[in-house]
Amino acid sequence: MAEHQTPEQLKTTPLHALHVSLEARMVPFAAYDMPVQYPTGVMKEHLHTRASAGLFDVSHMGQIIVKPHSGNLSDAALALEALIPVDIAGLEPGRQRYGLLTNDTGGILDDLMIANRGDHLFLVVNAGCKDADFQYLSANLTPACSVTMLDRALVALQGPRAEAVLSELWADVSAMRFMDVVSASLHDVDCVISRSGYTGEDGFEISMPLESADMLTRLLLEHPDVLPIGLGARDSLRLEAGLCLYGHDIDETTSPVEANLKWAMQKVRRNGGDRAGGFPGADRILTELNNQPSRTRVGLKPEGKAPVREGAPLYADANGEQKVGVVTSGGFGPSVGHPIAMGYVATAHRADGTHLFAEVRGKYLPVTVTALPFITPTYKR
Repeated sequence: MAEHQTPEQLKTTPLHALHVSLEARMVPFAAYDMPVQYPTGVMKEHLHTRASAGLFDVSHMGQIIVKPHSGNLSDAALALEALIPVDIAGLEPGRQRYGLLTNDTGGILDDLMIANRGDHLFLVVNAGCKDADFQYLSANLTPACSVTMLDRALVALQGPRAEAVLSELWADVSAMRFMDVVSASLHDVDCVISRSGYTGEDGFEISMPLESADMLTRLLLEHPDVLPIGLGARDSLRLEAGLCLYGHDIDETTSPVEANLKWAMQKVRRNGGDRAGGFPGADRILTELNNQPSRTRVGLKPEGKAPVREGAPLYADANGEQKVGVVTSGGFGPSVGHPIAMGYVATAHRADGTHLFAEVRGKYLPVTVTALPFITPTYKR
């Protein structure tokens, strides 16, 4: 586990020296030494991202290319569809979508982004899963495809000023829509840019060569609207946006339907669709789509000022006699000004407005099931 590793054992991103020079507080995360916050502090970093533009180092994540040996991208798309309950064959060039790798019991091995790059598929996977994902994809997609893990840097520029900032390096950025993926030259560096991110804000993720990462990142940080943002604010931003964190809100035991990620499975892959099923765990997942799962991920608003953290049991009564769920993510929402949480509850208790009780240090604190997300996303459609 990363928390037991010494700094000498941890991996570093190409921007590690930059983080240290910016006086970031570094912590172990997914076997990497990563910045959790800068001197600005988590609260200000969070609010700055919502108001202006924040820059995140996400180079620890995995970047994978899947390329068909036949030269026909549909061969790679259909091969990947055998592992993912998502419409990949219908994904247009220059577009990406969110996907889920599922296991034979219908649980989630990882969540990822999948882009159609014309002659190959470009995948971005979670840092803690990337080695296992690469092995799994290699084992299941060959010999039809080559599977290559790239060694590149990745940064995310997020917030309402992100487009204006990036346009100073590349004027055509304004033409991009949410989930577009393009090749672009930033300061004479060949990059791959997607209009996406994990904060609920408009923004971009920029894949770049290792040797140019420090220069380009410093260039972006020179803009007066941009601040570096650490993992602390990244977590509170994604929680306000109602987005899942792998290993917490979703894992190998949770199905996409339980996780309230039905929107990520297009009609063509569902019962009655032209390419229904055919992915691991399809029996369970398709059954749950038609008949509801026994539990569902929901938003939770605790009353008062005390945050309700991951692992807190949820009860239907104030005496802690009828357990109905558990909190999977929780903390303070700086943009909404009160504690927020997500968790799984028995489906009978999932309706917005349902009153439940979270056990926190022996006390039963009232919480209310509430709609997700907690903020209004600002994606550029």
